[in-house]
Amino acid sequence: MQIASEPKGTFRITGEAKLGRVQNKIALITGGASGIGLTTAKLLDDEGAKVVIADLEARREQALAGVGTAVTFQALDVTSEDAWAATMDMLVRDHGGLDVLVNNAGVALLKDIEATGIDEWRRLMAVNVDGVFLGCKHAIGVMKSRGGGSIINISSAAGIVGDGNLAAYSASKGAVRLLTKSVALHCARKGYNIRCNSVHPSFVQSPMLEAMIGQASDPARMRTAYAAAAPLGRLAQPIDVAQMILFLASDESAFTTGAEMLVDGGLTAG
Repeated sequence: MQIASEPKGTFRITGEAKLGRVQNKIALITGGASGIGLTTAKLLDDEGAKVVIADLEARREQALAGVGTAVTFQALDVTSEDAWAATMDMLVRDHGGLDVLVNNAGVALLKDIEATGIDEWRRLMAVNVDGVFLGCKHAIGVMKSRGGGSIINISSAAGIVGDGNLAAYSASKGAVRLLTKSVALHCARKGYNIRCNSVHPSFVQSPMLEAMIGQASDPARMRTAYAAAAPLGRLAQPIDVAQMILFLASDESAFTTGAEMLVDGGLTAG
């Protein structure tokens, strides 16, 4: 196998040998015990990454039951800076560092502005915004010592266009969108070779969506409405989002940073 000379942060393989698209990259996926996170863990593992699922300790068994034996688990409360620091220490000690961070952990609240309590607002922001902020902050320190990396923040179509029934959730995902751009510019201007991009799914067939539908007064009607919201006429599947994450995790996206990648079936096109 021969590696052709390319600009910093890119690679091109010639010859017969084929490697996984994220071969030997060390990847941490928060909220990885179910839904998009678990599907992404399986996909990155299949494509050659050394995957660590980070989630609440109570979800350890659930997470590891759904993946191959090479995938490991790290208990992580994304709202705790001490927990993030300990996780980065573990990655350096046990794996040599970090190449890919997927900030996927998140919660939803199906309430409009008048119905949302301040404690509900603060809890959602702690997970959806503080957790992403802390992940980016601590990952940068580890990634820059390895010469670069890719941070992928999971936002939402609700971070592009508003939703009257998702006041706190929409606000949190909008914050993730612009935090991503700030991180991308910071890392680029510092010359860290760390890319940061956001992914914006529409309604995804996942435990989070099921929980939202369960809060509705007419769950069957809401399920139909969510499926019909995208012009492509269906709910997104976790693999649809995981494939975009794989692209951003791989060196195929070496010149992509600060971007908002829509996986919304055309929902925001009109």
